[in-house]
Amino acid sequence: MSGNIQLLGDTLAGAKAEGRSALIAYLPAGFPTVDGGIDAIKAVFDGGADIVEVGLPHSDPVLDGPVIQTADDIALRGGVKIADVMRTVREAYEATGKPVLVMTYWNPIDRYGVERFTAELAAAGGAGCILPDLPVQESALWREHAEKHGLATVFVVAPSSRDARLAEITAAGSGFVYAASLMGVTGTRASVGAQAEDLVRRTRGAGTDLPVCVGLGVSNAAQAAEVAGFADGVIVGSAFVKRMLDAPDHAAGVEAVRELAADLAKGVRGTA
Repeated sequence: MSGNIQLLGDTLAGAKAEGRSALIAYLPAGFPTVDGGIDAIKAVFDGGADIVEVGLPHSDPVLDGPVIQTADDIALRGGVKIADVMRTVREAYEATGKPVLVMTYWNPIDRYGVERFTAELAAAGGAGCILPDLPVQESALWREHAEKHGLATVFVVAPSSRDARLAEITAAGSGFVYAASLMGVTGTRASVGAQAEDLVRRTRGAGTDLPVCVGLGVSNAAQAAEVAGFADGVIVGSAFVKRMLDAPDHAAGVEAVRELAADLAKGVRGTA
């Protein structure tokens, strides 16, 4: 069975045709439980997210700030496995028909086996994988299997990435380019900053036709609208996780992330 890279591309192209950015939400699998995480993902889609990234919890999430680290710790203590991540992708995709990617560090895939991971992700209906710590020069094996199974390979670029490096990364990637708006770990910020717009400009200038989506720091409709003014997609993670962590119970958390998705969707659609 082939993965849903085409659905991912069609979704991003559809948003562009509507004159807006796509809203991309991130939530970890297994947080607060596997079933609870699936409920939350369905809720953010229902609220207006176009695409969801499912995080594969990791014991040493070097890119993630304290909010996502806390959620990962809850998921790992709950015993979440890669099989649970695949079930999360499958149930979210089957319930919504919308693109679902996995965001993971490289070590879990390397241990699990690249062929096994890509085959199972494609069979689950996954659209691709975001790999923040996989160097392009070491990604040939992954990309071979991802292409074979119809999965996007999304690389991360940063403000520190030089233009030659941007050209190398964007040439190797597929689906979209993840532009980390700031140096540092994930987490909400008071301001997304001018670095993000400059990074999007330089990434497009590297010669890629891939959509460029901005993550790190966005937490409200005003920031989403600001980023939507120059990026093809607005990626929000920590703000969703924090809503879940702060909620008095699971039902309230699910409703809170649905409301946040609706608010952010107004931002990317220019109706906030």
